[in-house]
Amino acid sequence: MKNSEIVGFANPEEVDDDEDNEICHKKKISKKSGGFQGMGLSYPVLKGILKRGYKIPTPIQRKTIPLALEGRDVVAMARTGSGKTACFLIPMFERLKTRQAKTGARALILSPTRELALQTMKFIKELAKFTDLKASVVLGGDSMDEQFGAIHGNPDIIVATPGRFLHICVEMDLSLDSIEYIVFDEADRLFEMGWGGQVHEITNRLPENRQTLLFSATLPKVLVEFAKAGLSDPILIRLDVESKLPDELKLSFISCRLEEKVAVLLCLLKYVIKEDSQTVVFAGTMHHVEYLHMILDHANISNTFIYSNLDATARKINAAKFQSNKVKVLIVTDVAARGIDIPHLDNVINFNFPAKSKLFVHRVGRCARAGRTGTAYSIVSNDEYPYLLDLHLFLGLPLTIIPPTGSKKMIEGAIGSFPQSMIEQELSELIIWHDTHTDLQNMKNVCKNAYQQYLRSRPGASTDSVRRAKELDIKNAGVIPEYSDMAPKTASILSQMKNYRPPGTVFEICKKPSSTDYKVMKAKRAFHKDVIMNFKQKVAERQETSEKVTNAAEKKLKLAKSSTDEINAAFNEIITPKKRKLDDLYKPTKKKKKASVKDEEFYIPYAAPDKHTEEGLAVNNFMTDAERVQMDLDVDNEDSRRLQTQIKKWDRKKKKMITVDNNSKAGKIRTESGTWISASYKTNRYAQWKEKSKMESNNDESDDNENEDKSDGWPKSRWQRYNQKMKEKEKAKDELKRPEQILKQRKLKAKKRGRNNRRKDKGHKGSRKR
Repeated sequence: MKNSEIVGFANPEEVDDDEDNEICHKKKISKKSGGFQGMGLSYPVLKGILKRGYKIPTPIQRKTIPLALEGRDVVAMARTGSGKTACFLIPMFERLKTRQAKTGARALILSPTRELALQTMKFIKELAKFTDLKASVVLGGDSMDEQFGAIHGNPDIIVATPGRFLHICVEMDLSLDSIEYIVFDEADRLFEMGWGGQVHEITNRLPENRQTLLFSATLPKVLVEFAKAGLSDPILIRLDVESKLPDELKLSFISCRLEEKVAVLLCLLKYVIKEDSQTVVFAGTMHHVEYLHMILDHANISNTFIYSNLDATARKINAAKFQSNKVKVLIVTDVAARGIDIPHLDNVINFNFPAKSKLFVHRVGRCARAGRTGTAYSIVSNDEYPYLLDLHLFLGLPLTIIPPTGSKKMIEGAIGSFPQSMIEQELSELIIWHDTHTDLQNMKNVCKNAYQQYLRSRPGASTDSVRRAKELDIKNAGVIPEYSDMAPKTASILSQMKNYRPPGTVFEICKKPSSTDYKVMKAKRAFHKDVIMNFKQKVAERQETSEKVTNAAEKKLKLAKSSTDEINAAFNEIITPKKRKLDDLYKPTKKKKKASVKDEEFYIPYAAPDKHTEEGLAVNNFMTDAERVQMDLDVDNEDSRRLQTQIKKWDRKKKKMITVDNNSKAGKIRTESGTWISASYKTNRYAQWKEKSKMESNNDESDDNENEDKSDGWPKSRWQRYNQKMKEKEKAKDELKRPEQILKQRKLKAKKRGRNNRRKDKGHKGSRKR
């Protein structure tokens, strides 16, 4: 299938055909070589790759690494877990080659979260094990003094988050002219998290002759505009875009009531998921994370947690616990949904179903990576059914609901429920825990309030999905066949008792036929008899259709997929749907114009044809003059009128209405490139650190002159050492001294004067004696 042309990007096919032959002739490498050995990598880089266990490159690596080695700017899109990190690390090592301590940082990698940055740093240490390249990490929440020292150490590679790195650049007045290689990892996430201004400012500080690599799972409009402005003739690589989820990933959707979610989670962790497997649980808010952590502690399930407000050191420790397999369950918010590679992750549980389908793809993409298998469990309650339908439309999956009577065969991706007996057993245990532990009950109440706020901020589902969710009977879905064997024998009796509906109401049971209540309900039932019968027929029809769909899904055979070579051999001509250009995707759809019914010959318009021109050229206009001279009676001067038009809000502390400053540029400063950044970025912390640590800036020319005379850090000959000491003494005289040093020098001078005076007195006495 031919790639569609996109404005602002070069065609990767043309580059491969024209330039690949020249490269292969120069390096004498077979173009069809399948491993990393065929890419012409240096021995230390190749040794690190093989030591890490990489043997065969993934499709995105096979396509991206040769282009990056040529020095081209690349925008790469691929599925989560396809090996994008190695795509920019391997060419970076090959370009930097060896350490250069004098020039400063030569490569910069920007990551949206600190966990992703630390993971990238770990990959750098593993892959660059046999090179002498030095890397440093700059993250928000860490000590700035340590980061100042790391920058002074002239690392070759800097892995950073945009906010803290820009803070360091502004604080140190850092020059980025030595940067040759810049990587934007998870670029769509960088802009989604609000780092757009920082990213643009960092890009403006970089030299023009840099090489830029941009990796993303999606390609929104803001990213295309950034690529056009910040990259030179970039090549767009789009792989695995059609298949949003890997084939090795198994989906399971469990329907339940909102009150039963915690019980279903305990059932999954206790009875379904194996004890030796690792699981990540995604919750909606940080309060849900803490609540689930307390519940799992009571259930004796080893777990840890991560959320954005957690201390940076604690986040690092908790992530290390899970990655080192010391705990089996990690409870997180969406801060860990993107870009984090947890080795040997087996399961993902969506405790709160994501509102966006794209977020679901990134959540479940944590498992089933690099060819491994995995399972994604989603616990869905009543208010989340429309989002479930949106997901099935997004993924193109068939919507299969297990009928209330159950199904004999397992249907992949079907929506079902857990055995009610297992849920009630866990619910009874949860009730006992909440009654005996006050802190658990308090945390549950906090979670209720947090969930209400979460619902307010959650974007709405599509109108069609909301309507269809009401029509479908998802809440009465049957038990998933995989879990039916886990239920005890009493489960069938309990389910029958649950589904039992008595023919009469409470007003009719144990009442005499002559009573008023009985007569009223009988009359009401007779009046609505037709409506009740129609409703029962609709329910029966829905059950029949769902059973038919289930039976069809059970009978459906899995056929082997045909390869591209087999298709090309069978068909001489293949017609594919024409892809729309990227610019057309963001153009608003043109509505059909209604046919005009006015007669142009006899139609007299209300306004003149040149009305807008006359208004633009008019000096005195009645409407504008009237707006200027209007007067509000409740103010008497211009300042009061200006304050009156501003928005006000209630301040709880001051107990009065205060004015809200709508100026978006308040508390910001404008840089040389025109970008507005936070004014808190420029403080005096770097100058204080230099004075405290007695360090000079990296750009000091005197350091370069001194380093020329040094070999291995100190002059060897006697005269070189003497000259070095004299230079240091002269330099020390020019430096500004602290008050303690000045006081010490004054004391020394006073002692010297005292000694000189005593010597003079002795000399005078000796001369008198003579």
